[in-house]
Amino acid sequence: MSEAMDAEFDTVAEWTAQVSVKLGPDFYVPAACRGSGSPAALDWLIDHMRLVPGDRLLDCGAGTGGPAAYAARFRSVHPVLVEPEAGACRAARTLFDHPVVRGQGSALPIADSRFDAAWSLGVLCTTTNQLALLQELRRTVRSGGRIGLLAFVAHGAIPSNQLEDNYFPTTDGLVELVDEASLGVEQWLSTADLPAIPEVWCERVEMVDDALADRYGHTRAWRLAERQSGKIGQLLEEGTLTGELLVLRHA
Repeated sequence: MSEAMDAEFDTVAEWTAQVSVKLGPDFYVPAACRGSGSPAALDWLIDHMRLVPGDRLLDCGAGTGGPAAYAARFRSVHPVLVEPEAGACRAARTLFDHPVVRGQGSALPIADSRFDAAWSLGVLCTTTNQLALLQELRRTVRSGGRIGLLAFVAHGAIPSNQLEDNYFPTTDGLVELVDEASLGVEQWLSTADLPAIPEVWCERVEMVDDALADRYGHTRAWRLAERQSGKIGQLLEEGTLTGELLVLRHA
């Protein structure tokens, strides 16, 4: 993993938990969803994955645990988080009372058909083992269960040295990956078509960002993480990248 990716998903993830604890519980979920899900995106996935109270939900590449905590709060599911970065695992344990397992999405430490549903948000483009990740999600979700993805898709050339450790599929490439993993697309929506993010959510995220910048803005890790997320934000604004929400099932 590149230094920038390590900074974003390990060091800054743990700092985010520390800042959130200082700000209070109302900030935990918005802070822990930074970069991995807005309320509208999570609501869409929860509804179209047909999650019901009591469902066992696997969050693959869970980061600091915000999306899983959101689903637990609003749909009473029982999440288990799998995350490869130690700092993010510690952050998720600090903020939320859900099981956290350190592991790779391409080799999940989970038994077959263990879960009613799974999702992986903003993770696919961070690994070269994209097919293995999808196959692992299929393996760990029972037949008839649904798999949610937030995938960033490329619509133009992105220089290989611009974003290290990011491997954005094209739309056709994503369709081929899903098919090769023996999955079928049940629903697909661009994040550009989602409702606006609530103002109070944006305000809380901004307060977390400001607190992080005040405390850690002088550090190399913070500067690297901000540069990485800023480049992705610019590509999204330009339309070179788009965020795509998918609901998949066993083919």
